[in-house]
Amino acid sequence: MNILVAGGTGFIGTNLARELDGEGHDVTVLSRDPDEADLPTGVERARGDVTAYDSIEGAFEGQDVVVNLVALSPLFKPSGGTSHTEVHLGGTRSVVEAAEDHGVRKIVQMSALGADPNATTEYLRSKGQAERVVEDSELAATVFRPSVVFGEGGEFVSFTKVLTTPYVTALPGGGRTRFQPIWVGDLAPMLAASVAEDHDGETYEIGGPEVLTLADVTRLAYRADGKSVTILPLPMPLARVGLTMADPIPFVPFGSDQYRSLQFDNTVSNNDIGAFGVEEADLTTLGEYLGISGR
Repeated sequence: MNILVAGGTGFIGTNLARELDGEGHDVTVLSRDPDEADLPTGVERARGDVTAYDSIEGAFEGQDVVVNLVALSPLFKPSGGTSHTEVHLGGTRSVVEAAEDHGVRKIVQMSALGADPNATTEYLRSKGQAERVVEDSELAATVFRPSVVFGEGGEFVSFTKVLTTPYVTALPGGGRTRFQPIWVGDLAPMLAASVAEDHDGETYEIGGPEVLTLADVTRLAYRADGKSVTILPLPMPLARVGLTMADPIPFVPFGSDQYRSLQFDNTVSNNDIGAFGVEEADLTTLGEYLGISGR
């Protein structure tokens, strides 16, 4: 099968490209700067920006499936003058249009838990709006809504270290926000399997084998470095004021959108990993990935 991975040089994209290539598919990765990516020799590279239709449409010719992974991080404020709406909604519109114009059969759309056109954060709102674009298209579609993804090259663990300090640190609300992190090495095979027709029309909520609070993740991250940390609660109203004031400051990586994201959990209501023949016991925990056990 000919498969185009938009955003294929990113953290999830490189893992997926290797998985698809290993399964014998003809894979092309599309990104703004594909030359430096560490990819198998058989993977083709195409240059383009999904927010500029004319720069990408040629890469869709002859493709059977496109996997749209292009995204900005929900953990940090967008930089470089971009926005979640521009990349997630505008980019998805370009990808869908190019796929329809070149006869691509299917799109696999990477969304997020909590995606909703009326969500309180721009990240989730734009993800929900992008889902609507996919649903309204002529393409067969599979939508993934994962919790946070961790692994080599990912930013989830490093995010906790940017947000905190070792030994003693404060977290908004004491770090009670819950996540269900999944290892990229477990997610990539599910994404690869979803290109098949028997996953057409499905939306999958995907989570890892355990639920961890932000405080749990922080402790694990520092334990992996041989350090301890005591977490002090930062009152949420105070966090709201501080992060809202940080919105216009370019060198501060967090803002009001990140504050709002900490007000609700990032966990699945029903883990759909069973659709891929996987059980939670088969999945890698964050502690196992970091080389430690427990929380």
